[in-house]
Amino acid sequence: MTRPLPTEKALLNGPDGTIEVLIDAPATVRGIALVAHPHPLFGGANTNKVAHTLARAFRDMGFATLRPNFRGVGQSEGQHDHGGAETEDLLAVLAWAQSRWGSLPIGLGGFSFGAFVQTRVAARLAPGVTPPERIVLVGTAAGEVTGARSYSTEPVPASTLVIHGEQDETVDLQNVLDWARPQELPVVVVPGADHFFHGKLHVIRDIIAQRWQPL
Repeated sequence: MTRPLPTEKALLNGPDGTIEVLIDAPATVRGIALVAHPHPLFGGANTNKVAHTLARAFRDMGFATLRPNFRGVGQSEGQHDHGGAETEDLLAVLAWAQSRWGSLPIGLGGFSFGAFVQTRVAARLAPGVTPPERIVLVGTAAGEVTGARSYSTEPVPASTLVIHGEQDETVDLQNVLDWARPQELPVVVVPGADHFFHGKLHVIRDIIAQRWQPL
């Protein structure tokens, strides 16, 4: 089996300044995936363990996977915009990736606030010529969450893989079920998992591997 390439760091030009990105690519790139990290004002960064797990899962399926830092994190410039400008930044990263690798199948992955942003990205891409083919959302920010924050999370395609921890202390499982119910969207609940999936990251990897074949 051919080894994947080492993780690459890049500084891209975004709508309002530099976007710092980590890139994990297989030896042969067959798709492009974006992975979005948790809330930047609460310690979220592209090195988050759940985001890292999602990136490696996409890479192992044949996707060149890009993990941008949101505004104000690391070397990414700009100010936090509650998901609005962050959506534009992810779309800019995708456009850069398509200029590098071409028009390939698109994957989206997000954790917590990052999952919320990815629902907005998916909605923007849906009418286009290359809508996302694979979407995985973990610990999705929906409704009222800890920290006096509230999210009106976009609906997603029926094929979206939604994973949530049974004992999530940040985003109550009921919030995600309330969001998923009108969409008739299944939710995979991981027993005993908290918001950050401590000791359960392998379960996320296994769920994705069982659900999707490599490209």
